[in-house]
Amino acid sequence: MSTKGWFAAWALSCLGVSANAACMDWMDLDLRRLAGEERVNLCQAYSGKVLLIVNTASRCAFTDQYEGLEKLYGRYRDQGLVVLGFPSNDFGGQEPGDETGIQNFCRTTYGVQFPMFAKAHVRGDDADPLWQRLIQQTGEAPRWNFYKYLVGRDGSVRRVYSSMTSPQSGRLIEAVEAALAEPEE
Repeated sequence: MSTKGWFAAWALSCLGVSANAACMDWMDLDLRRLAGEERVNLCQAYSGKVLLIVNTASRCAFTDQYEGLEKLYGRYRDQGLVVLGFPSNDFGGQEPGDETGIQNFCRTTYGVQFPMFAKAHVRGDDADPLWQRLIQQTGEAPRWNFYKYLVGRDGSVRRVYSSMTSPQSGRLIEAVEAALAEPEE
């Protein structure tokens, strides 16, 4: 954990708030919310949660996966699952809009309530830090929109799923349920 992350955990413990010490250094990033200025530290906001990190696009053959991602989030959020969406224009120019338009599209078309973050580069030399770190952890960069990275409560990346894997697929749901069944540290 970085010095900043350690200090935050120490400060929370002094206040009697439990901070999960399992947050991995690769997650110690401040990310901007979609169409806003609010910044969220992944460690502070999602430590101890199961994460499904997904690069998204609004004009893709897989765009209807927003609906499945929202259903998955709704079904398991009370158990500790958080879906994190990152719009990206890296594949076929399929996310050309501005962030406000993307946010409106996701909310009005698919009812997206899961956290969405700033438009990101998810591959190549220009990949944003989160994506560089995910690629470093897994050895696998997204090959198209709607690639999914499942992160356990302990901050370790469990599996990577291609765009072809639906959010409602049995093997993804089994892996999510297994990760949720693990105790928080």
